[in-house]
Amino acid sequence: MFEEAQYFAPVTRDEHGAVTVELAQTHPGFADPVYRERRNQIAHLALNHRRGEPIRQARYTAEEHEVWRLVSAELKAKHEVYACAEYLDAKDRLDVPADRVPQLEEVSRLLEPLTGFRYLPAAGLVPLRDFYGSLADSYFHSTQYIRHHSVPFYTPEPDVIHEVIGHGNALASDRFAALYRAAGGAARRVETTEALEFVSKVFWFTLEFGVLYEDGELRAYGAGILSSYGEIEEFRHMHIHPLDLKIMGSTHYDITKYQDHLFAADSLAQVEDVAGAFWDTCTDDSIAALSR
Repeated sequence: MFEEAQYFAPVTRDEHGAVTVELAQTHPGFADPVYRERRNQIAHLALNHRRGEPIRQARYTAEEHEVWRLVSAELKAKHEVYACAEYLDAKDRLDVPADRVPQLEEVSRLLEPLTGFRYLPAAGLVPLRDFYGSLADSYFHSTQYIRHHSVPFYTPEPDVIHEVIGHGNALASDRFAALYRAAGGAARRVETTEALEFVSKVFWFTLEFGVLYEDGELRAYGAGILSSYGEIEEFRHMHIHPLDLKIMGSTHYDITKYQDHLFAADSLAQVEDVAGAFWDTCTDDSIAALSR
């Protein structure tokens, strides 16, 4: 089961400290030695980071800055049509650069005065409880690498476009930031693997792939939709269900395809009342009862 910050190419470190990101043969950057070496260097930066220290800068190429510029421009136009008002307001509030890849430390410095959130760089897999638990402390684990320039509108793994345009903009909203923290608190509170997975699935179908009705139209607030050039055009054509914690927490999904089952709220207030209240109060026992 995919979890945010877990679907990554494996990262290894040998006895000499050399870091290698193991890209699959199907990865767009597999045959590009320059890209692969940069991925290794960026992973090394994350592995050496200590919480509380400034995040070291990743060196992006002109081609990668152009990928950011191109995708940012395309998503900006789509957001005006498909994104909910709270996300659009938060995006304006954060105001990350549109013409170059921003550094995570730079985004953290913009974000922290707004809602208290900061980024933590992730080299690869982050243990599920660590990833979600950090949200309770207003930290968001994020990749620093960007997708390969040969396919600017596709990535087989979450990259900095997803982490900043999707999650970063949302985290500039006080209301969304509170929901992220609530999910983190729930992940810290529950003890069983089953309960933790239930918490994470509710996160998936809300803060990753959530949609809501606004002025009679279905709009997106989930970071996975709002950072995807293709999926943002398709979500209104999927199977749309009302918010239901029991169903969301037990629904399996395939991350290699567009999400074809989505859960729509009547408003952002309903997301807070349903998902937010669940995260604020859930326990292993309450989740076990809900799963029956």
